[in-house]
Amino acid sequence: MTGSEPSAPTTGGSSVDSPALAAAREVVLTEAAAVAAVAAQLDDTFDDVVEEMLACEGKVFVTGSGTSGAVARRMAHLLSVCGTPSAYINAMDALHGTMGVLTAADLLVSISRGGESGEINDLSTRAQKRGVKVIAVTAEPRSALGELADITVVLRTDEAGDPGGVIAMGSTLVTAVWGDALANVLMRRRDYGFDKVLDIHPAGAVGLTTQTPDSLAAIAGSSA
Repeated sequence: MTGSEPSAPTTGGSSVDSPALAAAREVVLTEAAAVAAVAAQLDDTFDDVVEEMLACEGKVFVTGSGTSGAVARRMAHLLSVCGTPSAYINAMDALHGTMGVLTAADLLVSISRGGESGEINDLSTRAQKRGVKVIAVTAEPRSALGELADITVVLRTDEAGDPGGVIAMGSTLVTAVWGDALANVLMRRRDYGFDKVLDIHPAGAVGLTTQTPDSLAAIAGSSA
């Protein structure tokens, strides 16, 4: 074997999975199924969110707590990279004054699987009083958050996706892939090219890119 050829994966001398490896594969397949199931859950609310973001004259703020907060940070980052100016806003910090950044020209995406996180709902309500439209992403449309939002996106995860129904593993990925689809579609609706992506991403391996990728296929408006 030459030095340029990849080495074979280590199998530990056995073709039978250990209990840990078998369990790990099951987790991956279960969570992958949860992500794939999002395609069938997309509905008119997705179009509604796209149109609201295209019409937004301010910025899109994304909030969440716990694992939803991690997804919110990621979603805001990817929206910005793909041409929709966005930022993460910490709900508790916002309730200590940083909600002053919100204006009536902005949108707020509030992520909460159960829809009953007090700080998320308090921020969402107060944001609306400032003229900000609120988009809820939740599994519970009849929750406090689901009821108060201007647009409520419902994303459910098979019970097996979240261990015990309380550890947000699969549901975190479900929300993340919805955000990925949103960022991708917005990028294509805006005809936002990779030349612009590379311009705002000068660091890391991406910043060393010397050839601009071809633009993604543009998408017409839903009324076209």
